[in-house]
Amino acid sequence: MGAGTIKKAGGGGRGRRRGRAQPMAEINVTPFVDVMLVLLIIFMVAAPLLTVGVPVELPKTAATALSSDNEEPLTVTLTVDGVVMIQETEVEREALIGRLQAIATERSDDKIFLRADGANTYASVAEIMGALNAGGFSNIGLVTDIGGPTLDGVTPVQEQ
Repeated sequence: MGAGTIKKAGGGGRGRRRGRAQPMAEINVTPFVDVMLVLLIIFMVAAPLLTVGVPVELPKTAATALSSDNEEPLTVTLTVDGVVMIQETEVEREALIGRLQAIATERSDDKIFLRADGANTYASVAEIMGALNAGGFSNIGLVTDIGGPTLDGVTPVQEQ
């Protein structure tokens, strides 16, 4: 595995060096391909696990994406049924503020993302935003899908 040496063919007479070694000009790529295939499989399996798995129908807007920091973003989801989830764990509405306060003491950043299904009322989303603020998170980002209408009434073309 790797580069080796090849003995020079032929004999020689007096005064010549016999069997002078030269570097081999071939590289064995089989181990490299094997490692790359294993890495490809690992990334293909791990990539879907990096997204939050609570299915909601996000509203579409023309907003751009927020920058991400070093710390994993904390996400609170409000489903169409009114179920509140922190990351992928269901939380009772009465216990939400207490759980958020406990999480806020462990985190260095007060940024939190709210994913709310578009079918929810403004009042229910505002209620959850109030709970997020009472729980110690004042930097609230609303998660939406791209490609929604703009204020001038023009819908941007979606990339496919």
